[in-house]
Amino acid sequence: MEELVNNEPVIQQKEVDTEATTATEVVATEAVEQEQPVEQQPTEVAEPEAETVPEVEVEPKAEPEPEAETVPEVEPEAEPEPEPKVEPEIETESKAEPEAELQIPNTKEGIIERLKEIAGSDEEVNRQEVDTLKSHFYRILKTEGEAAYKQYVDEGGNPEAYTPVIDPTEQLFKEEMNIIREKRAAQHKALEQQKEQNYLRKLQIIEKIKVILDNPDEVNKSYNEFRALQTEWNSIKDVPAEKNTELWKTYQVNVEKYYDTLKLNNEFRAYDFKKNLELKTALCEAAERLTESNDVVGAFRTLQNLHQQFREIGPVSRELREEVWHRFKEASTTINKRHQEYFESRKEEENQNLDQKTAICEIIEGFDLSGLKSYSDWNKISEKVISLQAKWKTIGYAPQKMNQKIYDRFRTACDMFFARKAEALKEVRETQSDNLKKKIELVEKAEALKDSTEWKKTADELIALQKEWNAIGPISRKQSVALWNRFRAACDTFFEAKKANTSSQHGEQAENLNKKKAIVTRLEAIVPEETTELHQMLKDAQSEWNEIGHVPYKEKDAVFQAFRAQMDRLYDFLGESASRRRVERFKSTVSEGGGDRMRDKLVRQAEILEQEIKTYENNLGFLNLSKGNKSSNLVEELHHKVDKLKADLKEIREKIKIVDANS
Repeated sequence: MEELVNNEPVIQQKEVDTEATTATEVVATEAVEQEQPVEQQPTEVAEPEAETVPEVEVEPKAEPEPEAETVPEVEPEAEPEPEPKVEPEIETESKAEPEAELQIPNTKEGIIERLKEIAGSDEEVNRQEVDTLKSHFYRILKTEGEAAYKQYVDEGGNPEAYTPVIDPTEQLFKEEMNIIREKRAAQHKALEQQKEQNYLRKLQIIEKIKVILDNPDEVNKSYNEFRALQTEWNSIKDVPAEKNTELWKTYQVNVEKYYDTLKLNNEFRAYDFKKNLELKTALCEAAERLTESNDVVGAFRTLQNLHQQFREIGPVSRELREEVWHRFKEASTTINKRHQEYFESRKEEENQNLDQKTAICEIIEGFDLSGLKSYSDWNKISEKVISLQAKWKTIGYAPQKMNQKIYDRFRTACDMFFARKAEALKEVRETQSDNLKKKIELVEKAEALKDSTEWKKTADELIALQKEWNAIGPISRKQSVALWNRFRAACDTFFEAKKANTSSQHGEQAENLNKKKAIVTRLEAIVPEETTELHQMLKDAQSEWNEIGHVPYKEKDAVFQAFRAQMDRLYDFLGESASRRRVERFKSTVSEGGGDRMRDKLVRQAEILEQEIKTYENNLGFLNLSKGNKSSNLVEELHHKVDKLKADLKEIREKIKIVDANS
């Protein structure tokens, strides 16, 4: 009577490698991947749940990715009929309300109000609705940030100095989200407690069935009680997954024992078996249709529900049990195999994703920031980081055990870069502020000198200011252009005026050169022996020469030497002639007496002349050494004075000789 062999054997479940991405991962909406660290660029605020990486430095912190539940695979055995394992309840797309049907407010305030309603309600949290609200909130925040940045730039603001304004609604939003997370955690805890209670209730049902089996003679009379226990069993929902299989085995064994000992009439029992056969056949057909589905994950999940239904249906006639079970098992095996292959390929893809993400982290961590000094330098690296962030968001999940770790590494690298950038640019702004003050001072000095006519002195001063300008570091680009235009305009004003003045001087100097050359030519034509007015002619030539202005610098020395040579030639002739006449007259005077007194007087005059000659020669030496004080007219005049003094000294010495000869 008691047959211990289970006529509807249980399939042994083989768990999928917990490191592989499971079905739960496919539909998880709070994955860490959604939220990327980004640079604080103009106005863009991160949208944590969207599959985009906003280009801003500061964004809401990522929520941890939920642990994926191990999805058991139904593996066929050699036994006749399965005891399917109940898959823990998984939220799928079919369970969640489609986003199109959700009534999502279109304002931040409306979203926060809806979150408050969810947080204060006793109903179970609709995960997709919360995720959609979150996505919409940050999308609105991002749009408003972009608009604020555009307005700032349109009004003339410096893009590099822009700092996004903190939105006060974001903190309210985060507070409500925290409440909802706590509520969901509490609901999950309550669900686990309920599963434990369900487990205890099912144990009690099994014990009641065992009590019925302990009185075989009363089995027929207890049929209604047994059916009631079956109905109660089926009405009890989930139990802890780790206890489900063993619980079902125990229940199934006792149910089989009951049917084997049941003294029902063959007609009633045949009707029961026929009804169960129809139901199980329908489940077999449904499983076979799933083998052709393109949605591998969805097919696997649906199969879990079919297994749950299969186990809740009573047995069929003994001769058909193995046939029905093998049909159902064959479809299950096909679906399980496709599911396993799918996640094996996913695992390989995830390892490749991990390699790509690791490479991105290494690139960002490897940037050399020590040599970055300006906005331009930092922005070049920022563009690379933002490009890598954009690439990151195109890469799928890494393996579950590494997914959060690689994301944390990526975010840390990005956060450290943007923190270093913010600190460095703060120093750059301070330095540029000091540089701005220095350049403003140089501009004011240049503008004060622009109308000066002290050409040489002012030119040297402006050139010095230009060198000082180049030595000062950079300032902000917008201020730099305006300030440089002022500085350059001041310098250009002066140097253009100087150039115009120099051009007019060149023409005048060329004319002066021709005049001086004409004087030299006129002097060259003079024959001193034939000229009675030589002294006056020389005085007139010297006066005319002195009245003529500057000549070109390159011609100055040559024309002066030619003029001096002619003047020396004529003055020498003039001086020697007059000196000879005075010496002849002196001879006649000495012959009349008084030579001693004359000699003393002449000696004193000679000494005075020698001292004067020495003084003038020293002055000429100083003038020749000091180029800045060199004047051709002054030098020429001193030379003539020295020459005259030497001629006078020569004449006095001749007179002294005459006195000595007559004494």
